[in-house]
Amino acid sequence: MTIRSFRLRLTAWYLLLFSLLFVAFSAFLYGVLSNGLRERVDETLGSEAGTAAGMYEDELSETHGDRQASAAEAVAGARFAGTVVAVVAEGRVLAASTRSPEGDLAAVAARAAAAGSVTAFPQYGKYGARAAARRAGDPGRQVLILALLPLDAIAAELRTVRRALFVALPLILGLAGLGGFLLATRSLEPLASMARQAHEIGDSSLHKRLEIGGAAEELQVLAASFNALLARLDQSFETMRRFVADASHELRTPLAVIRGEADVALTRERGAEEYRESLAVILDESRRLSRLVDDLLNLARADSGHVPLVVREFYFNDLLAECCRSALAGAAALGIEVECLAPRDAPFRGDEDLLRRLVMNLLDNAIRYTPRGGQVSAALEQSPGYIQIRISDTGTGIAPEDAARVFERFYRADQARSRQDGGFGLGLSIVQWIAEAHRGTVKFSSQLGAGSVFTVTLPL
Repeated sequence: MTIRSFRLRLTAWYLLLFSLLFVAFSAFLYGVLSNGLRERVDETLGSEAGTAAGMYEDELSETHGDRQASAAEAVAGARFAGTVVAVVAEGRVLAASTRSPEGDLAAVAARAAAAGSVTAFPQYGKYGARAAARRAGDPGRQVLILALLPLDAIAAELRTVRRALFVALPLILGLAGLGGFLLATRSLEPLASMARQAHEIGDSSLHKRLEIGGAAEELQVLAASFNALLARLDQSFETMRRFVADASHELRTPLAVIRGEADVALTRERGAEEYRESLAVILDESRRLSRLVDDLLNLARADSGHVPLVVREFYFNDLLAECCRSALAGAAALGIEVECLAPRDAPFRGDEDLLRRLVMNLLDNAIRYTPRGGQVSAALEQSPGYIQIRISDTGTGIAPEDAARVFERFYRADQARSRQDGGFGLGLSIVQWIAEAHRGTVKFSSQLGAGSVFTVTLPL
């Protein structure tokens, strides 16, 4: 079964890791304790066997070779309770501190002598034994002093340790699980708080931000990223609201004119000339409305990335010259001079129709804001790796407080004049989109009352 709760999953992983560590530590502790007990027994047995061997040798010299009496004295001097001390000579037990079968002691002595050190004998008693043997100085005979200790006491101590570990294991794991759950709950509390705050944020409250206080650094990074996302969403929603409001406003004006002209024309019988004038007004407003709808549709497609570029080879100098000729008639009617500077061929690869619209929008914008008697200049410069189109005018210029918003949709520095001239405030937005679609940039500089310069840089 898959655990869906992250809190429970974190607790389970914590408990599993703690269990493995506790079991490993218990096994290590048990092994160290067991080895320590056996080493202590071995030291005891070695010391006991050495002492008994010394006593046997001393008694042997005092009793003038009476091995039996010497063995009895050596065995009687055993210092450690529970230790079996025996003197074995050539397979026969001379004396022993216990009534163990003589065959068992002889067999243990033989194995201990063969091992030459402390050794274990699991067949001796219920839990086996540890034994140490020392050779005694006895001319003419092989005498072993045997010190043997059954492992009953060690087994009992280890059994007590095992029981303690088995009893402590579930208690410790239970406490560890509870502690892990409380720790996970406390650690995830900032996430729960963030979830509650995020649940309360809607499209009308995107200005709110997540507050998590002094949470961990990782959660602060998460909250900061989420707050940055909210800021972008807030800005996008605000832009969308402003866009809808501006679009509605722009659409309302031509629709109101069309409806007004139709109402006036239908109030009474009129002559053909009056009907023709009303239809002309309706046609002009319909064309204006159609241009606005086309611009909105193109910008919407650009935002969604659904405007494919029709890329082909052409000469940008020819395109600039054609745009200047197209703008020349309207500029001449306003008393504005248009100058085109494209001295040499400039081959380029891009969407010719879109780039033509870019240049025309910049020229129309320059002519619209240039007073009678002014001048508009279009220049093309080619450098290694890129070309620049520079459109300059001697018009009214752009105020510093308006400079940051000139590329916003429906924004006009001069609201009344732009609408009167037929502008919608979308031209520069379309210019910026076309330049970015060709991996280029648009920059401008302006001085109020002295004119503006728009520079488009396009990579080759």
